[in-house]
Amino acid sequence: MKRRVCVIIPTYNNSGTIARVVESALERCPDVYVVSDGADSATLSAIDSFGGRIRKIAYSPNRGKGFALKTAFAKALEDGFDYAVTMDSDGQHFAEDIPAILEAIALHDGSLIVGSRSLTAENMPGRHTFMNRFSNFWFTVMTLRRLPDTQTGYRAYPLSGVPAPCTSRYEAELEMLVRSAWKGIDIIPLPVRVYYAPQGERISFYRSFRDTVRISAMYTALFFAALFYGWPATLYHKFAGK
Repeated sequence: MKRRVCVIIPTYNNSGTIARVVESALERCPDVYVVSDGADSATLSAIDSFGGRIRKIAYSPNRGKGFALKTAFAKALEDGFDYAVTMDSDGQHFAEDIPAILEAIALHDGSLIVGSRSLTAENMPGRHTFMNRFSNFWFTVMTLRRLPDTQTGYRAYPLSGVPAPCTSRYEAELEMLVRSAWKGIDIIPLPVRVYYAPQGERISFYRSFRDTVRISAMYTALFFAALFYGWPATLYHKFAGK
């Protein structure tokens, strides 16, 4: 069965890159949701320039990436889509990888497709490499599965299967990944390219201390949840079938 697929692009204040990212996505998929997560006027102006070519979701104030994804997932599911490909709005992801993601969806129907970046990509910040390895380790501990990249935002979610996040910011993507594994959803890694702008040009809204604390707290909560639910559920799906 052919699945209806859309692209979801959450954005905050990315006026310098959002138009290019959206245009590139539209060239590969006609159904694109852009979520203005409390974006500034310049970013909103860039989004509005696409008119009816995109599906716009806007609200204020900023609520975080997890909230943006949860809101867009609910809307896309209501609109009859089966899958949502999520992309960052900072130009990090290449829309040229969308056809490969669509092929992976066709081959692994019902699975969660996770983009896998090279940890040696040019200009990748050192903290990204460390956090990814840290995250990969704890993902394996909590789910008894291995993934090469648990921090990427370039993914394809099965909308009727993936659990809605309880958290609202960056840690929501980790939460959905772990809870999907516990639910018995297959998680398929797919190599994707990534672009990191040079240090002087890079714009990041990741708050090093606060967001790292939030992610660490999420890992702690998930670890205790794994003891009483995650590991038993994982073993059930492994030995008794999904």
